[in-house]
This record gives sequence, structure tokens and C-alpha cells, in this order.
Amino acid sequence: MQLIFLPQGLTILLCFIVWPLLQVSAALLCTRLPDRFLDYGAWFYRAHRWENDGEIYQKWLQVRRWKKYLPDGGSLVKGGFEKKKLVSFDTDNLDKYLRESCRAEMIHWLAILPFWIFGFFTPPIVMLYMLIYALAINLPCVIAQRYNRPRIVRIVARRK
Repeated sequence: MQLIFLPQGLTILLCFIVWPLLQVSAALLCTRLPDRFLDYGAWFYRAHRWENDGEIYQKWLQVRRWKKYLPDGGSLVKGGFEKKKLVSFDTDNLDKYLRESCRAEMIHWLAILPFWIFGFFTPPIVMLYMLIYALAINLPCVIAQRYNRPRIVRIVARRK
């Protein structure tokens, strides 16, 4: 429900300012998460039966075709971990990849959640557009993480 009524131009400008702030805030929050919150075996992060170890994303969404076009936020952050290409297949690096994959997924889930904030200063239909935008921008990144992670988990499990 819209509570703040601003001129249309200011509302549009505010949307263009607020979204990047929310996205960056989600990323900053998650970059500070301790590793104990990034356990790839935890219920939230592990592949569920219906995901078929991530293969559902290939079968229905052809993730292998388009995931290479997604940006890698790890390269944007000082000390970030790039996930696009694995530079080493040693167990420590794969464990780090899995943690950072969990971090990336959490960033994108958290970046979706605040779409409702726009309801305070935009008409209700705009809030729907903001949800669609948030899903369109973030779900592909979540899907890529949920597709890749089970494959790396299998490699790590074989080594243990």
C-alpha cells in the first residue's frame, strides 16, 4: 500500500537509486557472513530430490547454454572469489568454491526479498513490476549456483 506520494519523476529516480542500494546491501551483508553460515550440506543449500542433483535446471531451462553469460560478482569485490572458472581442483579450492557458491546464492535470494519496499512510494502495480524485475535479475544466478554446486559436491565427496 502506497504511503508516500511523490511526483512521478522523483518516484522513478528513487526506484533507480533504491534498487542498486538494495542489491549492494545484500552483497555487502553476505560478504561479511562467517563461513559457518555457508555450509553446502545445510538444508537450504543442498540439492533436493526434485532438483535431481541440479539436472532439472539443464533439462527444463538449458542452464549450460546461458550460464556463461551471467556476471560473476566475485570479480567485482576486493578479495572476492571468482566462480566462473575453477583455477584449481585441489580440495581446499573446491571447498572454498562451494562456500562461495552458497554465499552467491544467498546474496541473490536476499536481493529479491526487498521488492516490497517499493510499495511504500509507488503504485501497487509498480511493486509487481519490481518483483518481476528482481526475479528476472536474480533467479538465473540462483539457478546457476544450484546447478553447479551438486557437481562440485560429487567431486569433493569422491575424494573423502
